[in-house]
Amino acid sequence: MNETLQGVLIPFLGTSFGAACVFLLKKQLGTSIQRILTGFAAGVMTAASVWSLLIPALEQSEQTMGRLAFIPAAAGFLIGIAFLLLLDRAVPHMHMNTDKAEGPKTGFTKNTMLLLAVTLHNIPEGMAVGVVYAGMKNGGITQTAALALAIGIAIQNFPEGAIISMPLRAGGMSKVKAFTLGVLSGAVEPIGALLTIAAAGLVIPVMPYLLSFAAGAMIYVVVEELIPEMSEGEHSNIGVVSFSVGFVTMMILDVALG
Repeated sequence: MNETLQGVLIPFLGTSFGAACVFLLKKQLGTSIQRILTGFAAGVMTAASVWSLLIPALEQSEQTMGRLAFIPAAAGFLIGIAFLLLLDRAVPHMHMNTDKAEGPKTGFTKNTMLLLAVTLHNIPEGMAVGVVYAGMKNGGITQTAALALAIGIAIQNFPEGAIISMPLRAGGMSKVKAFTLGVLSGAVEPIGALLTIAAAGLVIPVMPYLLSFAAGAMIYVVVEELIPEMSEGEHSNIGVVSFSVGFVTMMILDVALG
């Protein structure tokens, strides 16, 4: 249980360290830096979805379904996409790469909408960590593989914490309050992870569906938010390079530790 608790807290620490940038940097993150960090995060999440979630889902299904092992993976993946699509529409938020708010009309400020956006997109990451640790508990996923995913998500959470705290500070908020809100944006991850672990323990037979569901939710975030942000404007090659580095880094982590 200690290993599981430590594992689900690792991504939260990544967000917290990113939010702490408000104490170290005087200005907002530059556009190029944001593209680099966002591209890297997108690469990490994409690789994690494949190696840490979809491949284990296929391997578990193959034991009982043979050549039809793709059914749970495909179904869970599409349900994960649909779930994030509905959540994206239902919760008022602002896309990370634009000033345009989506969702029901509200009186929220730009920074509040951005905070909601990052918090919303932390949900599938928390679920992904919860699913792999549930898989470790119930068999099929090694502890090192679960740790690799937790570390990978923590790495890509770093820029998200900074993306929250730095604009809040630039808008006149105190460093302590900006840091606190940045940290709180990541609090949904350990909560979501622990709830997923509790639920997965009751539905072990559908573990492949849960793994692929988390993969679909994460890929939705990558395609809907991170890729547009890293590609916005001119000279977006730096985002593509960062994506590649993030993808390879997570692949190496998963294969080497898994």
